Amino acid sequence: MTRFRVRRGAVVGVLLVLAFAVAAALAVQAYETARYHRAQADRVLRDYASLAAARVAQRSAIEIFYAVKPPLQAIQHAHEMAPHKPLPRPADLHFDVMEHEFSIAPYIRFTFRMDLATGQLQTSGHTVPPGVRKWLIDTLPVHTRTVYDSSWHMGSILGQPGWDRRYVVYTVLRDSQGSLRTALGFETKPAALRPLVVHATEKFPLLPRPLTGGVEYDSMGSIIITDRFGTEIYRSAAQYTSPFTARDTIGTDMGDLYAQATLRGAVADKLIIGGLPKSRLSLILSLLGLTAVLIGTALFQLRRESQLTRLRTDFISGVSHELRTPLAQIRMFSETLTLGRVRSDEERRRSLAIIDQEARRLTHLVENLLHFSRSERQTSHITPEPTALGPLVQEVIDGFAPLAAARGATLSAAIPEDLVVTADPGAVRQMLLNLLDNAVKYGPTGQDVRIGATRETGVAKLWVDDGGPGIPRADRERVWERFWRLERDRESAVAGSGIGLAVVRELATLHHGRAWIDENGPAVGGGTRFVIELPV
Repeated sequence: MTRFRVRRGAVVGVLLVLAFAVAAALAVQAYETARYHRAQADRVLRDYASLAAARVAQRSAIEIFYAVKPPLQAIQHAHEMAPHKPLPRPADLHFDVMEHEFSIAPYIRFTFRMDLATGQLQTSGHTVPPGVRKWLIDTLPVHTRTVYDSSWHMGSILGQPGWDRRYVVYTVLRDSQGSLRTALGFETKPAALRPLVVHATEKFPLLPRPLTGGVEYDSMGSIIITDRFGTEIYRSAAQYTSPFTARDTIGTDMGDLYAQATLRGAVADKLIIGGLPKSRLSLILSLLGLTAVLIGTALFQLRRESQLTRLRTDFISGVSHELRTPLAQIRMFSETLTLGRVRSDEERRRSLAIIDQEARRLTHLVENLLHFSRSERQTSHITPEPTALGPLVQEVIDGFAPLAAARGATLSAAIPEDLVVTADPGAVRQMLLNLLDNAVKYGPTGQDVRIGATRETGVAKLWVDDGGPGIPRADRERVWERFWRLERDRESAVAGSGIGLAVVRELATLHHGRAWIDENGPAVGGGTRFVIELPV
C-alpha cells in the first residue's frame, strides 16, 4: 500500500509539472499572438503614415502645378505670337489667377528662352548673374532629356548655383520633326514655394476622414517639406516624434521636393479599429507566476503528504513495538503466575511488580494515543483549576519510579510548597510523565533526572533536567513536531511513537502557556532542560 501511494504521488507530481509546462506553452503562445497583433497594428500605422506623406506630396504637386501653369502659358503664348521678338518681362506678363489661388507673379525675376540644340539663352527681366546663366545652359538640356514630363508639358528645377538658390519652371516646344527644340520658362524665388505647400498641407487632412475616427486634423500629425539639399521649405507648427513616420517625393519634375509625415503617437489608438492591442505581458507573467505558485504549493503538499505517510508508517511501527514489549512482559509473567512456576514469595512479588510496571507503561502510552486522537479530531479540552504543583509532581514521581528504576535512573524534585497553578491536573500529569519517559528512555543508565519549578510574574515554570546526550540546536524546534524523531533515535533500538513532545506542547498551548527547550541547558552537568510554562 505504501509503495502504491508513493507511485501515485510520483504520477501526480509528474502530471502537475506537465500541467505547468502546458500553461507555460500557452502563455508563450498568447504572448506571441499579442506581439503579432501589435506588429500588425504598427504596420498599419506605418502604412497610414506612408499614405499621409503621399497625400501631402500629391496635394503639394497639384498646388505647385496650378500656380506655375498660368505664367508658363502666358510665356508660351507670347513666344508663339512673336517667336523672333524678346520675351515679355515678368511685369508685362498677363495671366488670370482665380480668387482662391495663390499668384506667383510677384516672385518671378526673369523669363527665358533657350535653343536646346545650340545652347543659346535669351532672358528678359532682372539681370542674370553669369554663374546662374552657365548653370541654366548646362542643366536645362540634361533635365529635358532625363526628367521633363511631356504629359504635363512642364518641368521645374530647384538648384543653388554658387549657393544662390534658384527655382526654374519651363516647358519645351517641339520642332517640325517632333524633337524637343526650344525651352521657355521663368525663374522665381524659392520662397514662392512655401505659400503653395502651406495651402496644400493646411487645407486638406492628412488621412481620409473615414480612417481618422473623428481625430482633429491639427492634432493628427506633423509635416516637414524639404528640397533635395535638405533645406526646409515648410514645417508645421506642431511637431511630433513617433515611429510612425514616412517620406515621399513631391516629384523630380516639381523641383525634387520631399514630404515627411509623422503621425502623433497619442492618436494612434484611435486610428486602429478597436484600438491598439494592449500589452498583456504583465498579466500573462502574473498568471504564469500564480500557476507556478499553485503548482509549487501542490507539489509541496504532495511532498508533505508523502512525508506524513512515511511518518505515520514509522509511527505505527514504533507504537506497535512499544506495545509489543510490555504486552509480552505482562503475558510472560502472568503465565508464570497462572501456571504456578514461581519458586518463592519474592519471585511472585517481583513478577507482580513487573506486571504493574508494564501496565503503567501501557496506560501512559494509551493516554498519549487518546490525546493524539482527540487532537486530530479537534476535540481536546482541559478543565483548569487551582492545583498545588508540589504534591502533583510528587505523585507523578511515585508512580513513575518503578519505570525509572527499571532503567537505572533516579528521580528528584525541588518544588516550592506554596506554588499553585491554574491547570488541569490530568494534563499536567501527562506532560510531566511524557518528559520523564523521554528522559529515562533516551538517557544513560544511572542518570539523575531532576524536576524543578519557579514562580515568575504571572506564570510558573516547571522543568525537567536529564543527563542525556542533549539535542542539537538545529533540531530543538523540530522535536516538538508530530511523528518526528532525531536521526540517531531512528537508527537506535529504542522504540518511540514520536508524539510525546507534541502532546506536551499541545497541552501547554491549551493552558495558554508554552513549552520549549532551554538554550542554556541544565544548571549543572550535561543533558537537556525541557521547560513548561503555566499560568499561576
